[in-house]
Amino acid sequence: MNFILDTHTFLWFIGGEPLLPMKIRTLIEDPANRRFLSVASLWEIGIKISIGKLNIDMPLEELLLHHIEKNAIQILHIRFADILEVSIMPFHHRDPFDRLIIAQAIVENVQIFSIDEVFDSYPVQRQWE
Repeated sequence: MNFILDTHTFLWFIGGEPLLPMKIRTLIEDPANRRFLSVASLWEIGIKISIGKLNIDMPLEELLLHHIEKNAIQILHIRFADILEVSIMPFHHRDPFDRLIIAQAIVENVQIFSIDEVFDSYPVQRQWE
């Protein structure tokens, strides 16, 4: 199975958040699956740290490198096709980071692991249970 982790899903996974469903945690941990994290999520995390909306207990670079490597997460870079997809998507979702993650899921034809039900307004498969 191939999937993109929404930003909160990644943060909840690495932080051991009990709100993350066990099925999702198990799928993320399964080495047979391909896990992607959008560079947009890395950008969003950096911004939230810089404005004080997210606190972490180690340097961001160390945290990201450790968890990305440890969990064999592949970084999904922003490509031209992703931007084109964003440009034609309806505005069901206003968050620019989420819109890009949705566009990448559409272009890559992969599922998204997210609690955000607004994602269901787009032609993507969201999983959360």
